Amino acid sequence: MPPAKEPTINTTVKGTALPLEYKPVILTLDDFHKDVDSFNYEDNELYAGSIDNADAWSFLSRNVPIFDCPDRTMQQIYDFRWWTYRKHLRKTPHGWIVTEFLPDVPWAGKYDSIDCAAGHHFMEGRWILDPQYLDDYSNFWFTPGGGDPQSYSFWAASAIYQRALVTGDKRQAIRLLNPLVANYSDWERSHLKPSGLFWQSDDRDGMEMSIGGNGYRATINSYMYGDADAISRIAKWAGREDLAMQYLEKAHALRTVVLERLWDPNEHFFKVRRDDNSALSTTRELHGYTPWYFDMPPDSADYSVAWGQLMDAGGFYAPYGPTTAERRSPGFGLNYNGHECQWNGPSWPFATSITLTGMANLLNDYHLNVVSKADYFRLLENYAKSQYIRDGNGKGTPWIDEDLNPDTGDWMARSILKASGTWEPKERGKDYNHSTFCDLIITGLVGLRPRPDDIVVVNPLLPNGGWDYFCLDRVPYHGYSLTILWDRTGRHYGHAAGLTLFANGKTLAHRKDIGQLTAHLQPQPLPQFPDNTLL
Repeated sequence: MPPAKEPTINTTVKGTALPLEYKPVILTLDDFHKDVDSFNYEDNELYAGSIDNADAWSFLSRNVPIFDCPDRTMQQIYDFRWWTYRKHLRKTPHGWIVTEFLPDVPWAGKYDSIDCAAGHHFMEGRWILDPQYLDDYSNFWFTPGGGDPQSYSFWAASAIYQRALVTGDKRQAIRLLNPLVANYSDWERSHLKPSGLFWQSDDRDGMEMSIGGNGYRATINSYMYGDADAISRIAKWAGREDLAMQYLEKAHALRTVVLERLWDPNEHFFKVRRDDNSALSTTRELHGYTPWYFDMPPDSADYSVAWGQLMDAGGFYAPYGPTTAERRSPGFGLNYNGHECQWNGPSWPFATSITLTGMANLLNDYHLNVVSKADYFRLLENYAKSQYIRDGNGKGTPWIDEDLNPDTGDWMARSILKASGTWEPKERGKDYNHSTFCDLIITGLVGLRPRPDDIVVVNPLLPNGGWDYFCLDRVPYHGYSLTILWDRTGRHYGHAAGLTLFANGKTLAHRKDIGQLTAHLQPQPLPQFPDNTLL
């Protein structure tokens, strides 16, 4: 009989509002600084932005959580993705925005803005200490003179709500409640059909050349479900109970029709239906996992069985994957001719991010045994190792771009464009900001699960027998600076063996093994930040 687990220690820590500059409790900035210096040295800075490489360390040293682990690839890519995210913070006459491409591209909107990946921008950027960047960005989409939040599919309300779960500051979400309601109504007028489902083209889903094609897609319908649910929750914060109930009913109604019309009970997957009279697509596509990003499907084995395809080599599994379509499909392809962006097989970090976020939700919020923490860890390792470009000698340099070959790791769009002789703008996909990674480390692997209350839940998805140690330090959360430390023996960091949660440097919870920790933070005044003075 295994020994009983040590009970979780639950305490309350009183803290003070975070200052603009904050210090780590366990780690130092040295290794992070070395990585940033290395990235700067190796970078051909073709498109210097508002915070260029020369100012990268000044920004990063003040604003982002730092991470340490024994896996050099995971560590390096975590640092790299913060370094690249910083490149996309652009100062405009409308305030700060977050871009997708570094060079201007003709299909973008004002200031090179594109709303397709804006949900990812909020999910990743919510861990930046200074709130001005995403405050400005949310204002940009939903105040007069800003961007177009309906150019592409965009889970806007959900992303803004999820950000508030991290900051603990509900004011911005409440301020934007009326514009978010108006945005949802506009989507209903333009895309909601009598069937009760939203119709979208695959291109406007940011998923051009897909096998399922245009129609009633799990993507747009999941996003609209997530937005309706988020608007309902924000309305409750605002004390608008009638509006909260109205949008809760919208969410429930959409969920019902998605389960009835987009779930294939024979192949156990969410699929595309092109129109009211069409059958479901014959191919499973990775975007069929999108409903779990918003906890939409029931907690039932009838639905969770879909996740078995993720680890199946005939499904989506690949060494640099997952693939965007199941490999067994006759429509699966890895084509180096035609359109450079294809969602019929290549791996896309955009889709990988959604899938891994949904998988973390599955492992935290559902009861199942179809996939495990070990599966999540393996896929996250694959995702990390895919974010390199290799020279003729096999030397790998951290790199994030558009789509990639799931078998070889080659960045396909880059190869196609480079070979075409019309490679303009040059290196358009370099440092592409169309996905998340740091958020997956924080909320998935390390397991900090954002909540609207003052309960802190940490549930690492590191499998038993995994790393001997990791530390995520100075995480801004609800006005506190959190530190999450795992040390199997206690010798690596010199603290108690096991999993420990610190708030403002004080032990908040501890257990000897790795598992879920639950603790309470004492509510405190929200931090006040001065105007950004980087520029």
